[in-house]
Amino acid sequence: MKQAAIYILASGRNGTLYTGVTSQLVQRVWQHKNNFVPGFTQKYQVHELVYFELCEDMYTAIAREKQIKAGSRDKKVALIESVNPEWRDLYGEIV
Repeated sequence: MKQAAIYILASGRNGTLYTGVTSQLVQRVWQHKNNFVPGFTQKYQVHELVYFELCEDMYTAIAREKQIKAGSRDKKVALIESVNPEWRDLYGEIV
């Protein structure tokens, strides 16, 4: 089932962050976790899903992703900690 979403992956608590957008969150995070996505997340081992938001459509998701990416690291950390203060890997909650 397709559902627009934005997500933030981390290499660990207060580690390297990656913000992305997708229409298939479970599949996309699985791809990151299993290094099927060459590039940044593979190079820096950024595999823990620490934040996600479901969106009405891809236009909304892309706009939200741009908003998050434009913010400072401190804003991203605050966003993560507002819903996930322990920086748990949330992948188990979406599968």
